[in-house]
Amino acid sequence: MSAIDIDLVDRGNSDSVSRVVLYQTKGLVLSDITTTSLPVLPLRSGIVFPHMVITVAIESDAAKRAVASAESTGGRLVLIPVIDGDYSPVGTIAEIQEVSDQGGTSAIISGLSRARIGAGSSSSDDVLWVEVEPVAELLEYSPTTIEKSAELRAILEEILDKRGIRGIAERMLSTEDPGNLVDLLVYSPDLELAQKAQLLETLDVEDRLDIAIAWMSETLAGMTIRQRVRDEATENIDKNQKEFVLRQQMKAIRKELGDDDATVVDEYREKLEALDLPETVAESVTRELHRLERLSDQSPEHSWIRTWLDTTLELPWGKATADNLDLQSARVVLDEDHTGLDDVKDRIIEHLAVRKLRHERGLEKTTHGSGTILLLVGPPGVGKTSLGESVARSLGRRFVRVALGGLRDEAEIRGHRRTYVGARPGRIARAMIESTSMNPVFLLDEMDKVGGDWRGDPSSALLEVLDPEQNHTFRDNYLEFDLDLSDVMFIATSNVLESIPAPLLDRTEVIRLDGYTLDEKAEIAATHLLPRVVSRSGLNDDELDVPADAIHAVVDDYTREAGVRNLERQLDKLVRKVATKIAAEDAEPPIRIATEDLRELLGKPTVHHNEIGDRTAVPGVATGLAVTGAGGDVLFVEASTIPGEPGLTLTGQLGDVMKESAQIAVSYVRAHAADLGIDPRDLEGRIHLHVPAGAIPKDGPSAGVTMTTALVSLLTNRQVKAEVGMTGEVTLQGKVLPIGGVKQKVLAAHRAGLRKIILPARNEDDLDDVPESVRTEMTFHTPTDIGEVLELALA
Repeated sequence: MSAIDIDLVDRGNSDSVSRVVLYQTKGLVLSDITTTSLPVLPLRSGIVFPHMVITVAIESDAAKRAVASAESTGGRLVLIPVIDGDYSPVGTIAEIQEVSDQGGTSAIISGLSRARIGAGSSSSDDVLWVEVEPVAELLEYSPTTIEKSAELRAILEEILDKRGIRGIAERMLSTEDPGNLVDLLVYSPDLELAQKAQLLETLDVEDRLDIAIAWMSETLAGMTIRQRVRDEATENIDKNQKEFVLRQQMKAIRKELGDDDATVVDEYREKLEALDLPETVAESVTRELHRLERLSDQSPEHSWIRTWLDTTLELPWGKATADNLDLQSARVVLDEDHTGLDDVKDRIIEHLAVRKLRHERGLEKTTHGSGTILLLVGPPGVGKTSLGESVARSLGRRFVRVALGGLRDEAEIRGHRRTYVGARPGRIARAMIESTSMNPVFLLDEMDKVGGDWRGDPSSALLEVLDPEQNHTFRDNYLEFDLDLSDVMFIATSNVLESIPAPLLDRTEVIRLDGYTLDEKAEIAATHLLPRVVSRSGLNDDELDVPADAIHAVVDDYTREAGVRNLERQLDKLVRKVATKIAAEDAEPPIRIATEDLRELLGKPTVHHNEIGDRTAVPGVATGLAVTGAGGDVLFVEASTIPGEPGLTLTGQLGDVMKESAQIAVSYVRAHAADLGIDPRDLEGRIHLHVPAGAIPKDGPSAGVTMTTALVSLLTNRQVKAEVGMTGEVTLQGKVLPIGGVKQKVLAAHRAGLRKIILPARNEDDLDDVPESVRTEMTFHTPTDIGEVLELALA
């Protein structure tokens, strides 16, 4: 085909010229329609082929004028495609069948035949008219054309069949005319507007078939390849190879789209390959990565999945510290960090010894974990938390602390489910991430302070954590896979045991830290506390000298506690005073602190050693021993009688058990008044028992002996010996029953200056737990009934 250039000249404006390219074709039979001039309706978004009937919206003024001008040509006009601003050299002569003004002007137009576009001009009504030369359709086709027509028909049938519209294919492809068949491609969604215009411009049917076959074959090949990819995805091919190929394809696609998520997913995959994850965890991570790839970064789940992946991959998978199995060096570390506490140290050494033997004999993997959860019980300030750190140092393990005080939400232990906004793993999993090791020393601090409400009971969740038979499959609700805690060494701390649920307590080995003697406190102060507060205050070791007698005075006159927390505060106060003098240049270092300087630096002594003597100077007051959350303590029971109606008044915030002990004491005294030398008339009034301090709640049966002694002291007008302290439960028959907390009570009595202690006979063996230095300074009596107690206690 050869090109012919013809200028379309605007008749009204000779300066307006459009370039149109015409093709001179060969072997075509033209219709009987002679060359004529028709108005132009430009088509900018579609193409109309012969034998098509379409509805065209007539919106622009130019289109309306062209339709109106067609009335003068018997409703005929020429439809010319506009491609990239240029008019096509071939258009379609069409006939307007109907014009409608309902809902906007539209026209039903029927395509008649192709037409070459000739010279153009504009009429007075601003309508473009062009000379058109109709191209007639062939009545007969060569065998080659018919073969190509059959080939195209087969290709189109296969394409429509793959798209699942076989019925439409049969109706559309029913035409036998090759020219009409190829013109059906105007409906194909696979062709661009320019390709359809090329088909319109190709006047030779055989050439048109060649072009159509090439394009449709390419389309069919693409569909076949896509179908093959889908089929192969369902076959049992090598998983790794398939994932690699698809991932490379997706990577290329995302790169073209400028999608940064491809890099993020690749980074996660690299981390996954670098970690030695359990099989179930690796499957969970892989599943979430597939979800992440399919999600838009605008989706809320996108950030949730990334947070979950970050948390999971931050867990210290396969990382563990090697235990220091040298028993001697471990003992040295424990002794360096803590004075006393031999029971605890012995238990740690025993634990190490067992691990050492299992390691040497290859038995480490036969069972899960150490099998023991240690529970350190004792008053505040005795070093329970610091002991956990010391254990970790002696073992060579990482240390992590989880504070349980005030915990009321079970999700804090097990984690929140991922369906909630702001969900995160529980404290156990977060602590594992913090420790960067799968076998840390895990301190569960203040386990007795765990509560429970409508959100659940955290202590129930701790049952699984602290059970060696279960914690190798601990499941966090957020992570949704099993977490192995069997290599973790759990140490829990508590002030009291009464508030810990029995099932949870049953999973632990209780080790009591009952407090320190005065000598132990002085040694702790000199060895640990004083150097720490001196360093904290910015002083050098040689700028302050506190001799042993001054330290003993601080311990004896300014503190009365089971632990050393208040002692550290007093030493801190003393060192601050010295630091102030040095900073203000009021004194030259080194500064020596003598015992007589303590009043100036610390104020007046807060411990009164003659308090017991003052309180028991009158009949009706007895000194008892008790155990509180702060350790052992002395308490006074005061008794008095009031004339009036008989009865019993109890004050001092007493619990139910302690109230019953008071009623038993009164009943015993009433029943044995004659034997005790009590005038029955003295029992006719109201008896009042008071246990100061009134603001502190008290409970327990161990004050029964003290209440009975105070009553008998009052009613017989005999004082209770000031140096005597007592404890024990009493029955209606006057038997003295055993109690608990002997060591803490004895240490409290020793701190208070008591030197004679009355204990139940069945508690005599418990005195072995009391430090020998305390036992040698005190006298112990172990009666079996209240009569013996009264003989020992009353003056």
